[in-house]
Amino acid sequence: MTLQQLKYVIEVANRGSMNEAAKRLFISQPSLSNAIKDLEEELNITIFERTNKGITLSKEGAEFLGYARQVTEQAELLESRYLNAKPSPQHFSVSTQHYAFAVNAFVHLVNEYGQDEYELALRETKTHEIIQDVKSQRSEIGILYLNEFNSKVINRLLKDANLKFTSLFTAQPHIFISVHNPLAKQSIVTIDQLQDYPYLSFEQGEYNSFHFSEEILSTLTHPKSIRVNDRATLFNLLIGLNGYTISTGVLSADLNGNEIIPVPLDCDETINVGWICHQNAALSKLALEYIEALHQAISD
Repeated sequence: MTLQQLKYVIEVANRGSMNEAAKRLFISQPSLSNAIKDLEEELNITIFERTNKGITLSKEGAEFLGYARQVTEQAELLESRYLNAKPSPQHFSVSTQHYAFAVNAFVHLVNEYGQDEYELALRETKTHEIIQDVKSQRSEIGILYLNEFNSKVINRLLKDANLKFTSLFTAQPHIFISVHNPLAKQSIVTIDQLQDYPYLSFEQGEYNSFHFSEEILSTLTHPKSIRVNDRATLFNLLIGLNGYTISTGVLSADLNGNEIIPVPLDCDETINVGWICHQNAALSKLALEYIEALHQAISD
């Protein structure tokens, strides 16, 4: 097993394609494929599942990838320290539901640990895609929530994908509204008080099941309902239409200004927000630093 082979595996996992990885590595696709096959035979494991639709990481491949990243990171540190070599770009990806604290933590990560060159990704996306991104190692970390209603379905998907959930915090439900909304002066609001205002929620695409909704109480009917795809649009509609959405109450004035405020919602539900990763994979240094940054952003 060579360091070069480990770098090949990491590049293929990052690109999700043998052909794209070969282009980035400036070698032929057959040479890359043979190098990885030789490694799999030597270790007696299957790192990538190969089908006519492409390649995906196997469960043991996901675990191997975590260790491979650690080894290459240490090798780059040695080269940088003793050979004065230029370290290769850092790689890290996270997929998340639409949380401001996840963006704050990402900003902190880049400012504190970004080198001269890096390839990072922050994907605010749909719930089902978060699970798929982490399963396929497109993202190392995923951020989503569990509650009494969705936990059975989500936990089954996580188990099938060999993923684990680690809680960050448990929140009481709040609504996000404009400071100019008539409900902004309330110390707490009820579901009945919201009936006259547009309800805003995030589109979940083909997996638009209630269990994948980013908002709790997803089975309730709303006289006025609007679905959106991104957080900026949702916040603009909160202001422009006096709409509301249901979330954790954790908001960032640095990113979102002072036009949007949280108000507690009168209900018995709780929201358990956490991060997911592969069950047996060793996390990279950047992933561990990002998790620390998440805790700090939530605390702030």
